[in-house]
Amino acid sequence: MQIAMVAADFSAGEADALRRAMAAWKKRGGLEPFEERLKEGMRKNGYDEEFAERIFRQIQGFGDYGFPEAHAASFALLTYVSSWLKCHEPAAFTCGLLNSQPMGFYAPSQLVQDAERHGVEVRPVDIRFSRWDCHLETTCRAGFSPPSKPALRLGMCLVKGLKQEAAKRIMREREKKMFDCLQDVVERCLLDRADVAALAAADALRCFAGNRYRAHWQAAGIEKHLPVFPELRFNEAAPLLGRPGAMEEVIADYNSIDLSLKRHPMSLLRKRFDGLGVYRAVDLSGVEARAPTPGRMVRGSGIGANAPTPGQIVKVAGLVICRQRPDTASGVLFITLEDETGVSNLIIWPKVVESQRQALLHGQLILVHGTLQREEDVVHVIVGRARDYSRWLGGMEVRSRNFAERIRVAK
Repeated sequence: MQIAMVAADFSAGEADALRRAMAAWKKRGGLEPFEERLKEGMRKNGYDEEFAERIFRQIQGFGDYGFPEAHAASFALLTYVSSWLKCHEPAAFTCGLLNSQPMGFYAPSQLVQDAERHGVEVRPVDIRFSRWDCHLETTCRAGFSPPSKPALRLGMCLVKGLKQEAAKRIMREREKKMFDCLQDVVERCLLDRADVAALAAADALRCFAGNRYRAHWQAAGIEKHLPVFPELRFNEAAPLLGRPGAMEEVIADYNSIDLSLKRHPMSLLRKRFDGLGVYRAVDLSGVEARAPTPGRMVRGSGIGANAPTPGQIVKVAGLVICRQRPDTASGVLFITLEDETGVSNLIIWPKVVESQRQALLHGQLILVHGTLQREEDVVHVIVGRARDYSRWLGGMEVRSRNFAERIRVAK
C-alpha cells in the first residue's frame, strides 16, 4: 500500500482496494485493473518501465503468501494468549467468552460445562448478586469457605425475556438496600409481569420462593398497590406446591437460559440409553471422566468398563450442538454430540446424510450406530445409521450451531 501511494500516487482508498484485491487475485483476477494504473503512476514519477514491471510482479508474488502469513502471525498470537488465559485464569476466560456471545463455535452451555470440568465454580443467575453481564466473584457462599480462585457468576443477560433496563434498575436498587421479598423487588424496581415471569422461569428468584414453581405462583399473585390505599396488603395462604422434578428443572433451565448448572440432560437419560447399549463420550476416548463440581457428579455407565477398540461398531448418543458441512468437504457432514462426560465427533458420508436426513438434520437428541476411529487423542465415529430421540427431552429446546448454508436451508 505504501509503495503504491509513494511511487504511483495512489490515494489511500485506491491503495486499500489494491490490498483487498491482493488476497483474491488468483480467484477473481482482481489485480489486473491495478496493473496499468500502477505502472502509469510510476512512469509519471520517473521510474522506468522495467522497474515498474518488477514492482507489479512482486506485488503479485506477495499476494501468494502475504495474506495468509499476516493472518497466521495474528492468529498464532491470539491462540497463545487465549490458551494461556484458559490454562491459568479459566474463570476469567469463560466469563469473557460468555459476555461476547453470540460468537464462535461453542454455545454458552458448552463453555460453562468445559469450565466446570476444569475446576471453575459457576454460580447461577440470582437476583441478589447477578449483574447484567457475567462476572467474577471472590466472596464465599453461606456455609462454604472462600474460593481459592474466583467463581463465575452468570449474568441476567442470559435470561430470555428480561429487559436490560429492568436488570439495571434491579442493580441500582439493591446497591441502596438489599431486597426483603419479591413484592419489594417488584415495587422498587418497577418490574412488569413479563420481567418477573422471566426471572421466575430462570430460577433467579429462588432466594425468595425456594423453587421456580413457588416463584411463578408468587409472581402471578403480586398486585401493585393502589394510590388511594398505599399500605394495603392482600395476604393469601401459601399453596402446597411440590418441587420440580430433576428433568423438569433441567428443561426449564435450558428453555430459559440455554444451559443448566443442575444436571446434564443426558445424565438423567443415561439409564435408558444404557439399556440400548450406548457408550458415553468418555468411553470412546478411553480416558476416565472427571467430576466437574460436587453438584454435578458424572454418573458411571454400565457399558464402558473397557473402551471400545478402533474399527468396532459402537452406539453413541447425545445432544446435537454443532453441524458442519463445508463446501470443501464434498457433501460430508460433521456433527458434534454432547453428553454429561464430553463430546463425540461424527463423520457422515453424503449417501448416509440423504438416507438419514430427518434425524441428522433435524434431531436435537440423536443416537447413531457407526465405526469407531481412534488415533491417539483423536476419536471419530463414522456413522452408518441414526435415530432421533428428541421426544425424550420432553419439550426442552436445544439449539445447535449450524455452519453451512445448505444445513440452514434444510432446516
